[in-house]
Amino acid sequence: MCGFIGYINGTNVIDHHQTIENMMNTIIHRGPDSGGIHTDDKVTLGFRRLSIIDLSDVANQPLYSSDGSIVLVFNGEIYNFQDLREDLISKGHQFKTKSDSEVLIYGYIEYGEEFVTKLRGMFAFCIWDKNKNHMFIARDGFGIKPLYFTNHTTDNTIIFGSEIKSFLPHPSFIKELNKDALRPYLTFQYSSMNETFFKGVFKLPPAHYMIIKDGKITKMERYWDKKFDPKENSLEHYVEEIRETMKESVDVHQISDVKVGAFLSGGVDSSYVTALMRPNKTFSVGFSDYESMFNETTHSKDLCDILGIENESKYITAEECFEALPIIQYHMDEPQSNPSSVPLYFLCELASKDVTVVLSGEGADEIFGGYEWYQSSKKMETYEKVPLGLRKAVRGIAEKMPKNKISSFLIKGGQTVEERFIGEAVVWDEDDAFNVLKPEYRNGPTVRSITKGIYAEVPEHDDVSKMQYLDLNLWMPGDILLKADRMSMAHSLELRVPFLDKEVMELAKKIPAGYRVNDIDTKYALRQAANKELPEEWAKRKKLGFPVPIRHWLKEEKYYNLVKEMFTAEFTHEFFDVNQLVSYLDEHYTGKANRARYIWTAYVFLVWYKRFFIDEVAA
Repeated sequence: MCGFIGYINGTNVIDHHQTIENMMNTIIHRGPDSGGIHTDDKVTLGFRRLSIIDLSDVANQPLYSSDGSIVLVFNGEIYNFQDLREDLISKGHQFKTKSDSEVLIYGYIEYGEEFVTKLRGMFAFCIWDKNKNHMFIARDGFGIKPLYFTNHTTDNTIIFGSEIKSFLPHPSFIKELNKDALRPYLTFQYSSMNETFFKGVFKLPPAHYMIIKDGKITKMERYWDKKFDPKENSLEHYVEEIRETMKESVDVHQISDVKVGAFLSGGVDSSYVTALMRPNKTFSVGFSDYESMFNETTHSKDLCDILGIENESKYITAEECFEALPIIQYHMDEPQSNPSSVPLYFLCELASKDVTVVLSGEGADEIFGGYEWYQSSKKMETYEKVPLGLRKAVRGIAEKMPKNKISSFLIKGGQTVEERFIGEAVVWDEDDAFNVLKPEYRNGPTVRSITKGIYAEVPEHDDVSKMQYLDLNLWMPGDILLKADRMSMAHSLELRVPFLDKEVMELAKKIPAGYRVNDIDTKYALRQAANKELPEEWAKRKKLGFPVPIRHWLKEEKYYNLVKEMFTAEFTHEFFDVNQLVSYLDEHYTGKANRARYIWTAYVFLVWYKRFFIDEVAA
């Protein structure tokens, strides 16, 4: 696990070595072990290394082909690198390292751009081909590893890299807030557009590569898709397929020359990974003041006792969480208000004291159907037997009624899945978000305009598969994987996700929707497979996520005052109707309504903005 930064040489840089060094220093947490620079008359590349495979200096990057014409910087792991290496050796290529990085160079030389389709792993990389005078940049199929790019510069320089903060020291970069990003963020809780909160800075989408030639982006193309294509077979067949595929995935995800551990909650996903892996040590966190409601460490310890594994846990306080929030948002690069980011930060800190690599359970819900959103209630299933046209007419009446459980049910029942489901996270009501913003921040896209293009790719899919496909392409890379990468890298820790494996996804595509989600349970087939390795209590346990007691903290005077101070700060008036923000805070504090997520999402944005646009300038 590492980080890189690069740019096409423009006109505003006098000393490329010093400039790239300054940019690399902002991501030293991604690679504290070593750094390297390549610069020539056309491009400059910088790399920070966290040594995982082949710890020798010969594997340091930038890495060069034998003739020096190909230059590589690479962040991630290629899990099938040994098979690829053997294939390339058989074709006459000679390797100087034992690392997975070098297969990217000779794979590109042998197969060209299509080589990216052969890769199994998590990755973002850049290959500079001096002979062709072009840059080949690619990102893994799920978006596990981040990759950003921009030409929002004073001299049209293209900058690209692992984290946006590394763009800031470049003298040509124009740091500017993207005003359109705030409106959808309030509803989604994360940056949901390809353009980020920094104007003109874009994410390379998962499963895409791009070509930069003569200082311009000439090609951007998707090379792999995650569309479901169910194949009829027995439940028993798929349960065994899951067992075999997951065991093999967990095995290859443990390839390392450093110590490997596992994150463990009380849920089925991380428990299954742990049972297959049997690491020496697992890591868990909970909240010291709310053990009964927000603590899974007991379940983790119990499972480890059964499996004969050591478990280390930590209890987190509210004070620690609020104090850490500015540095958490700094590492995120963009505001991200998923409450689970906070305990994940401390979990990564805990694990980094003992291991350099951890395996985790992210991705199981999205590919095997784990969210309750995917499962219709008995009442809704019955109501959906009424013709859609009639339900739409009832919906029209219900929309004019006061908001309550009945009207909400009738509205939802009269909507298509495309109309009602925008992803796993829904924080601010879209009308409330629009009304709380100042006029110049109301012009961002609607949430459904963001989801529409993804749904348009799968018009014939069943509703469960449509929802999963949306989450796989929006929620997972934008929220789940972003926080996993940033919180682990903040502590120079490599986090690996064996559920989000190419072979596992190819299997999941085939599983009928009824084996993923049904009347009995979510993740139905996966739970059956996990039950072969786990006690039934863990295999069947309902999903808790990563619960955080924010709603309780915000009813404490200390944190109420802390948030109110931010809500009434002078710069807050730029974005929000401050009176409305404070009224939500007061409603929550006095117990009139649960506004915790509204408050937290707005507060996180303000913490992030202060860190990047006020504190940075002051420094």
